[in-house]
Amino acid sequence: MNLKPLQDRLIVRPAPPEEVSKGGIILPDTAKEKPQQGEVLAIGPGKIDDLGKLIPISVKIGDNVLYGKYSGTEISVNNEDVLIMRETDVFAIVEKNGQAKKK
Repeated sequence: MNLKPLQDRLIVRPAPPEEVSKGGIILPDTAKEKPQQGEVLAIGPGKIDDLGKLIPISVKIGDNVLYGKYSGTEISVNNEDVLIMRETDVFAIVEKNGQAKKK
């Protein structure tokens, strides 16, 4: 990816929306909810505090994260829709075994 986020921003690839409900009903495009989980593709260096010290970002590239329903700004990079958001929009990191881990 040729995009490098600045400060405490990160680029996230949203997970695909669910095609079938938990009850087995196939959902039309209009009924699909925006995903609230995705994979981190790129991160900025971190935020600079009032004393000029760099506070690094606590998520890493490749982490699966949970974020708010309306978080971030949708952009298109290389014909792929991604979100660019601040680290504060991330609620949790999802570990491989499915358990959420606090940031």
